[in-house]
Amino acid sequence: METLNELAHRIDFSGSVRAAYQGETLEASFGFRNRPEKLENTRTTRFGIASGCKIFTAVAVCQLVEQGKLAFDTRLTDCLDLDFPHFDKEVTLHHLLTHTSSVPDYFDEEMMEDFEELWVEKPMYTMRNGRDFLPFFQNEPMKNQPGERFAYNNAGYILLGLVVEEVSGQPLTDYIEEHIFQRAGMTRSGYFELDRLPSETAQGYIELEDGTWKTNAYALPVKGGADGGAFVTAEDMERFWHALLSHQLLKETTTHSLLHPHTEAEEDNFYGYGVWIDQDKHGIQKYHVMGYDPGVNFHSAYYPETSAMVTVCSNVSEGAYDMLEEVETQFSLS
Repeated sequence: METLNELAHRIDFSGSVRAAYQGETLEASFGFRNRPEKLENTRTTRFGIASGCKIFTAVAVCQLVEQGKLAFDTRLTDCLDLDFPHFDKEVTLHHLLTHTSSVPDYFDEEMMEDFEELWVEKPMYTMRNGRDFLPFFQNEPMKNQPGERFAYNNAGYILLGLVVEEVSGQPLTDYIEEHIFQRAGMTRSGYFELDRLPSETAQGYIELEDGTWKTNAYALPVKGGADGGAFVTAEDMERFWHALLSHQLLKETTTHSLLHPHTEAEEDNFYGYGVWIDQDKHGIQKYHVMGYDPGVNFHSAYYPETSAMVTVCSNVSEGAYDMLEEVETQFSLS
């Protein structure tokens, strides 16, 4: 069996790994958060997590449901005073949370491969909030009927973010930082702008075919939001799982709704509200969130049978899943 160090060296992994299992904690960091200056990744390095933060948006919606300001069956058209001329009026928050809304996406992963293509006509440095994404999909037709099928959809979470802003009266990122990060003790996490990153934040790197690299500074929206782009440490993600599962963020019944396998994405792979769920005939094997962007690679999982938690953050485009699998093998989690 390979050790984590051997695997990290073999795949040239850059990032941090943290696992908590049966009272033991495994921590390891590899590579550089800043390559030109050779500043190493450490346990306190903040990493971008791309779509891994969809669960934060889902928790925000669930909190507003608990407050009686929304319901999961509330229709989108009853939340936002915006014009979506071709959207089905029966699209609900539940549909958006579970990727079953069939609203058009701004980056359709079934049709597109290169995320950077989005910024040719609309520069990434102009993308600082959810409303900036509306021109990409607001006037496009529906893909299917609401609830007809699962289709991963970033625009659906952009819309959920706008709903949170409308109902709470706060910018989405401020709401999440106050009502989720602070309550969970995620003191080093936040929605940082790429042109104003705080100290000890990993720069994302994109490997090129000739073996050289470039940063991802021109590949992503300058500030993350409802569908992706928060920065966390591996330890802060462990704090998030603890806070969620101990009902510090949501009541027990609402937490159950968030973690319920509402829709099947593929065999034995389900989706709750902002969270992936691996479930077979023996029950739920793990809850997990993941994120992939140019120069960003992230996985974080909770294993209910053993209460183990594993998080892998990376500032290159590949390798996090390999590291997660190795930890699962060493701890007999899979």
